[in-house]
Amino acid sequence: MWDRLAASDPGLLRLTAGLRTVAAIALALAVLAALRVPVPQLVAGAMAAMVATFAVREKQRGPQAVTLALGLPVALASVSLGTLLNQRVVVGDLFFVVLIFCAVYGRRFGDRGTALGLIGFQIYFLSLFVGAAPSALPALYGVICVAFACSAAARFALLPQTPAGTLDRLRRAFRARLAQLLATQAELLDAGPEDAEKVLEDLREGTARLHEAALMIQGRLEDGVLDPAVARLLQRRIADAEIAAERLGLLLLTARSARRTDTLTLHLPGAPLPSGVELPVRDEAADALRRDLGALRLLMLRPAGEASGTALAQVRNRLLGYREEENLPAASPAVQDVFRGLGEAARASLGLRVALEGPQDESDDTPATARSREELEAEDAAIEVSEEREPEEPEPAGLQRPTTRAALQVAVGSSLAIAGGELLSSQRWYWAVLTCWIVFLNTASTGEILVKGYRRLLGTVLGVVAGIGLAGLVGHHTWTAFALVLLFIFAMFYTAPLSYTLMSFFVTAMLGLLYTLLNTYSMSVLVLRIEETALGAACGVIAAAVVLPIHTDRRTNDLLVAVLDRLAEVTRGAVDQLSGGAGGDLVERARELDQALADLRAATQPLTHPITPLRSRRDTARYVVALLETCAYHGRSLAATAELLPTHPSIAADPRLRGACARIVHNIEAIAAHVRDPRADAGIETGPSIASMLEPGTLRTPRYGRVTDRVLRHLQRLDEAVSGLARPLGVAGGPAQPRG
Repeated sequence: MWDRLAASDPGLLRLTAGLRTVAAIALALAVLAALRVPVPQLVAGAMAAMVATFAVREKQRGPQAVTLALGLPVALASVSLGTLLNQRVVVGDLFFVVLIFCAVYGRRFGDRGTALGLIGFQIYFLSLFVGAAPSALPALYGVICVAFACSAAARFALLPQTPAGTLDRLRRAFRARLAQLLATQAELLDAGPEDAEKVLEDLREGTARLHEAALMIQGRLEDGVLDPAVARLLQRRIADAEIAAERLGLLLLTARSARRTDTLTLHLPGAPLPSGVELPVRDEAADALRRDLGALRLLMLRPAGEASGTALAQVRNRLLGYREEENLPAASPAVQDVFRGLGEAARASLGLRVALEGPQDESDDTPATARSREELEAEDAAIEVSEEREPEEPEPAGLQRPTTRAALQVAVGSSLAIAGGELLSSQRWYWAVLTCWIVFLNTASTGEILVKGYRRLLGTVLGVVAGIGLAGLVGHHTWTAFALVLLFIFAMFYTAPLSYTLMSFFVTAMLGLLYTLLNTYSMSVLVLRIEETALGAACGVIAAAVVLPIHTDRRTNDLLVAVLDRLAEVTRGAVDQLSGGAGGDLVERARELDQALADLRAATQPLTHPITPLRSRRDTARYVVALLETCAYHGRSLAATAELLPTHPSIAADPRLRGACARIVHNIEAIAAHVRDPRADAGIETGPSIASMLEPGTLRTPRYGRVTDRVLRHLQRLDEAVSGLARPLGVAGGPAQPRG
């Protein structure tokens, strides 16, 4: 059960965020209740504790403490201005718009600027929500101070979280997700025609979840590991394990069919299962595969203290022996390739275990296992941490800076929301402003804002229905209502990264309870909440579409170019190293490619959303992203293989690869040029397969080995995927031109 929790919530980040916020609010309520403050101040204390807890985003404890300390005077100043200007409509509204602009503009100063802006805005909103009067300011000062102190206690004493501890939990989540993926791969062996498509969809989801966990570890390495060499080692071992697991899935799919499986099958939703002859369900080789997949899953899950003993050592030795053709069963070449893939995955598991848990017991090692350890040790010794930093690209200035553009858009949208909101209600107009503010958070294009506004409105409508029922059940039972508020706040933070609609539902249901506590609950109030939410979302979309707009097409094109540029860098660097040159920090470049692809995937959500009316465009966007994920997989694999070149005995540099790669890089750059400027005349080049370009010239020339064949397959698949990208993006093709 713990492994399932770790896999569903990598690093326990959502659980910790929810529990910490609930603990801060509960502690604040306990202190304020002991002081016998009235219910409105209890509500203010709960909201202030929530804001002080979720606004602080730094990973290190020292910067967190500084931000929290700076947030307190910001909160006191904000509640003072909100209370004093509440009765002065014009001046108060103008100041609110200026505050919103400054809060959003503060994002350019990093996590601290974002946190202080968020605290300033939310506390000003708090003063409007509780209807604070100037005479209540001293009491509110005390309530906010208590709330910030309780937030600090929850963060640093009750539920402390360190970067190293978070990284350790992320590692466990990676191993748990890897074990889940292996279990799904085992199901693939027995899946009949009626279940095969569902298992394949589970395989896609498991592969994507494993990749997500790897990216999360990548984002925490700098803070969680002090030694750059150790961080580099972990980065490499995580990449090795991810690549080995994905390759094993492809080999299993190939073994089920009469032809080699295209990598696109693992990345394109709805892609059919390869047709052909299915793996025999009662064959000795199939039984051995089931056994060894279960054994590999066990090795992945067991920590070092539990993974000792002769039996498990024998299992590990057997799996590693497949790498050297030991005890391969009598089966088809495709099935034998699966066993070799098991051996590579076992080696990746061994490397991951050594990197995470230190030296292991070697007393039961076979020669094959000893050689795998020697290879890993040689790779570890060859790790070099590059001190060179690539020059940072100059940031846009003026109105081209994203924070400035967003601040102006939010200010204009909030002005519209204030005007329209006061026409709906002179008392609760601020709900429209809050919605307008929120739909701009973590969005960068008009399409993203439209989708986020739609999700918030849907969650609000459902939350109003729930709020009506809860208000009737709870009535005026104050502490029962507060208990439900805490439950909804936990659910809000736990579900926020998963579903914005669910988060909005819990927020609205919680607000219905708060209105009940403030004796301001009525059906008309909750209906007004829906109207204000719809108005705020509409104002946000209008502002994003009119004021310095960034259309979804433009943003996705910019991100697509970034992905293609990173792909060209990874491919060129990997092939340079495989050809005998110096490729640089390839694993780091591969992760930069993965991050760029993750940004593109998020930006295409408005295009691939189920409600989009442009079905063909949605299918094209999904197909392009799937092709890019295929390219990224082959790029990662090439980078990982190239990194082994200095130490691996079966990999030798081949200068011919550089010539074979030239066409791929040219095609990637041609597609990127076309996306930047559709009028560009660059086209892709077509020609013979990569493998045929490297055919030996004479019969006495030795053929390449198994590892080199794998490199060629990755290059061939990458070449095919890049050519496939040209069709949906409208890039012309032609025969390759001679290169001097």
